[in-house]
Amino acid sequence: MRNIFTLAQTDVHPTTHAVLGSNMRAEAGTGQEVIYLAAGCFWGVEKALWNTPGVVTTATGYMGGHSPNPTYEQVCSHSTGHAETVRVVFDTAQTSAADLVRLFFEIHDPTQVGGQGNDIGDQYRSAIWTTTESQLHDATALRAAYQEVLTERGFGPIQTDISAAPDGDSTARFWYAEDYHQQYLFKNPGGYECHARTGIACPALPHN
Repeated sequence: MRNIFTLAQTDVHPTTHAVLGSNMRAEAGTGQEVIYLAAGCFWGVEKALWNTPGVVTTATGYMGGHSPNPTYEQVCSHSTGHAETVRVVFDTAQTSAADLVRLFFEIHDPTQVGGQGNDIGDQYRSAIWTTTESQLHDATALRAAYQEVLTERGFGPIQTDISAAPDGDSTARFWYAEDYHQQYLFKNPGGYECHARTGIACPALPHN
C-alpha cells in the first residue's frame, strides 16, 4: 500500500507532460477524443496509458465524487466520493476508445469489490467516464463481452461503472491531482505500482 506521507513534490513544469512533452490540460484537438479511466492507484494506470501508441497526453486526477477541488488527503479520507482517475487524450487515427478500454480492463481486476489489490477504498474503484455516444456504446459492449470470458474462467461480476462524463459545472467532474502525482512513476522509477490483474485478455469488438 502506498505511503501517502513520503511523496516528493518536484514538478518544474506542471502543465507539461514529463514523458510525452504535451500539454496535460489541453482540450482534444481535431481528430482527438478524451476518455476518463479509473482502475485503482492512478500512478500505474497513467504509466500504462502514456506508453500506449496514439495517446496524446495523460493526467492524474479525481472524479465521480461530490466535493469540489479535492485534495489527495481528502480523497484518501473517503469523504469526497472521488475515484483516482486518469484523463486520456488520444488520436483517433492511431487508436480508439475501444482499444483503450480493452487495455483498461486488462491492467486491473474489474471484478474486485472495494479497491484493487491491497488498496482498499472507494477512491480505488473501477470506473469509466465517456465523452461520446460511441465511446459509451463500445465500453458497455466490451464490459459485457469481457464478463462472458471472465465468467467462463470462474470470476465474479465486473464492478466497473460506465457513464457519460459529468459536465464542467458538476462537482463529479475531473479535478486535476497535485503536481507531484503527474507522471509519478516517470519521476520516481521503481515507485509503487499495484495492479491486481486477472491475467485474462479482453476480447475485441467485431468491428475493431
